[in-house]
Amino acid sequence: MKKTSRSQHGTLNELNITPLLDLAFVLLVIFIITTPQLVNHLEMTLPSGQPPPPAEDAPKPEVNKILINSQGTLFFNGSPTTLPSLKETLTSRKRSNPELAVVVNGSDDADYQNMINVLDLLQTLEITRVGLATDSIPSPAP
Repeated sequence: MKKTSRSQHGTLNELNITPLLDLAFVLLVIFIITTPQLVNHLEMTLPSGQPPPPAEDAPKPEVNKILINSQGTLFFNGSPTTLPSLKETLTSRKRSNPELAVVVNGSDDADYQNMINVLDLLQTLEITRVGLATDSIPSPAP
């Protein structure tokens, strides 16, 4: 009697699905990572770089100008003034217009302390719409 071994010559009855599952999980991870990038889109309105068109019926804002010349003299809207009288003037204008706008222009060779005094005054009066002029404006005639 001859003994035969089926283990060496037998057919493969079971399919090994481990590599197939590994491939399926890798594809699942790839889809999970890439899907949110395809779905998440934000609708934005980007600025155009053009200023908005002015309203036709809107009044032109009043801008008050403070000039400090090289001698340290203060000018408010073209008329010479002192720091205490400037404070009184700005206080009364702030009461009538809470959105008071002020542009401060100092001469190139003006004492910087005079600029600081004016800016401190504006901060004390809680005037927040303040601009600093960078171009040179000629001093008004006294």
